[in-house]
Amino acid sequence: MPRNDAALTSRLRALRTGARRGTQVDFARRRTHYWANASQRIPCIRPGYPHIPHVHTSRTPRMKIGLIGLGRMGGNIARRLMRDGHQTVVYDNNPAAREALAKDGGEAVDSLEALVQALPSPRVVWVMLPAGEITETTIAKVSDLLGKDDIVIDGGNTFYKDDARRAETLAAKGQHYVDVGTSGGVWGLERGYCMMIGGDKPTVDYLDPIFKTLAPGAGDIPRTEGREGRDPRVEYGYMHAGPAGAGHFVKMIHNGIEYGMMQSFAEGFDILKNRNAAHLPERERYELDMADIAEVWRRGSVVSSWLLDLTASALAKGPELDNYSGYVDDSGEGRWTVNAAIEQAVPAEVLTSALFARFRSRQDHTYAERLLSAMRMGFGGHIEGRGKPPKEGEHS
Repeated sequence: MPRNDAALTSRLRALRTGARRGTQVDFARRRTHYWANASQRIPCIRPGYPHIPHVHTSRTPRMKIGLIGLGRMGGNIARRLMRDGHQTVVYDNNPAAREALAKDGGEAVDSLEALVQALPSPRVVWVMLPAGEITETTIAKVSDLLGKDDIVIDGGNTFYKDDARRAETLAAKGQHYVDVGTSGGVWGLERGYCMMIGGDKPTVDYLDPIFKTLAPGAGDIPRTEGREGRDPRVEYGYMHAGPAGAGHFVKMIHNGIEYGMMQSFAEGFDILKNRNAAHLPERERYELDMADIAEVWRRGSVVSSWLLDLTASALAKGPELDNYSGYVDDSGEGRWTVNAAIEQAVPAEVLTSALFARFRSRQDHTYAERLLSAMRMGFGGHIEGRGKPPKEGEHS
């Protein structure tokens, strides 16, 4: 459907300005400082929100948004928005989840109809549900309740081809669809969320106050040389990747790379762990300290990373990883990444091997698999071995 982007941008901005007219709020510039280790993070606390640090935003417009799905990430997205002055209307099938957000300042409702009615035009509804049938059904129901120029955001791990199809369906109604690949897991409330966004430019620009609040901000990371004149939002931890589907496609590849990085750590530590095997010459056997190796690598080594931080934390609590079964789930994005590589005829040996290693983990649990389980628990709160393997377009 052809659009006049300039006219659409003007109309959206006018609606947003009118929604906030009459408010006088002075939002000081904020910044969050962290120690390098996730377990030693010392946030600056905002009065009235215990244990929740400030975010980086300054004098940006505040918006009212509906949020559907208040699980580990959805609930914290709502909280991060609220503490920065945005208003939220929240819904979840679980009454306890709604009540928890209401206590934190959200406007809890008991139906999708009530959520839509509570929002100003143009309405913005963020869906944060597992990819697959539940997201498909929910977006269809919400779209039927919305009007022209209203916006649906899918922040889950949806298959990018589903995004492209949905965007066309909503566009036929005069509605806008935005897909947000969201990385940050259970730490997003403190650290912020790295976001990869797909959708038309006027709509993504209109939603910028929301993304700016949720993003981690520039922090103390040194600027990359040669970025002068490029999109400054990227340095704050969010990007407009392209049209509908592009955000989730970039996030899908991000997760495929994550699989490979995790598998490399797991295999490397498995080799270290087994260096004292009885079949080796005695003079070449080493009883190595896994926790200390992980810790020393965190400090100045080439492989230092957040995944290594999580590994060091897990090993410090129990080097044998006895609390982990070694059963490693896959959430679907790894499979889709491999399928995309096949579709594009791009060799992806490491990513494919990492995915297959997860399949093998469900039959034979090695130390490497227990370490993979530990990392998944660390960044996403994942409990292994509970779900069935995901189907195409689904997220476990």
